[in-house]
Amino acid sequence: MNSPIKLVIFDWDGTLFDSVGQIVSSLQFAAQQFQQPLTDADAKSIIGLGLPEVAQRLFPSVPELHADILQAYSEHYVANSVEDAWFEGVAEMLYSLKDEGIKLAVATGKSRKGLDRVLKQTNSLELFHATRAASETRSKPDPLMLAEILTETGISAHEAIMVGDTSYDLEMAMNIAMPSVGVTYGVHTPETLAQFNPLSIVKDVSSLHDFLLAKVQWKEAI
Repeated sequence: MNSPIKLVIFDWDGTLFDSVGQIVSSLQFAAQQFQQPLTDADAKSIIGLGLPEVAQRLFPSVPELHADILQAYSEHYVANSVEDAWFEGVAEMLYSLKDEGIKLAVATGKSRKGLDRVLKQTNSLELFHATRAASETRSKPDPLMLAEILTETGISAHEAIMVGDTSYDLEMAMNIAMPSVGVTYGVHTPETLAQFNPLSIVKDVSSLHDFLLAKVQWKEAI
C-alpha cells in the first residue's frame, strides 16, 4: 500500500554531484604514490563507502599504509575538485521538491568535513533538513545513517525514499524497509541496482525529477 512521501534522502557522489571521475582519479593518484595496484573499475566500485572501508577493500594487504593513502587521496581530491558541480537538473529538482513541502536529506559516504565543503561549494546547506556523513555514523550499507535521519526528521521509513546510484545505497534502504530509487548515471549498472528491488531505476536527473514529483502529486491527490 502506498504512503504519502514526506522525505527524500539523496546520496551525494554520483547521484546529485558529478564527481565520480575525480574520485577515481584521486584514488589512482594516491595508489600510485605508494606503488599499489588499482584499476579504474575497482576504484569506481567502492564509491559510496566510508573512507576506512574504501581502504580496507582496495588495499587489504597494506593496512599500515591506509592512513597515508587516504590522506593523499583527500588532498588530491580537494585540490582538483573545485570545478565539480551538481548534475544538470539537480538544482531545479531539489528546489521543486522543496516547494512541494517535501523534506530533503543527504546520506553519504563522504566524511563530515568533505560533505560540509561540498554543501558550501553548491550553496545548498539550507536545502536539506538533515545530513549524515559516514565519518559520524556507520558506513553504508548499514542503515544507521538512515535511522538517524528518520529520528531527526520525525518521519517513518515508509514515508521516505532513498535515492542512490550504488548497491550500497539501495541495500541500506532495503535493510531498514525504506523504498528506494536507483539512478544509472553514476556508478552501478541497472542489473546491480535491480537486485535490491527499488521502486524505479531511472537513467537521468529529468526522469528522477518526474518520478519523485509524481509521488508528491499522488500524495496531494488523495
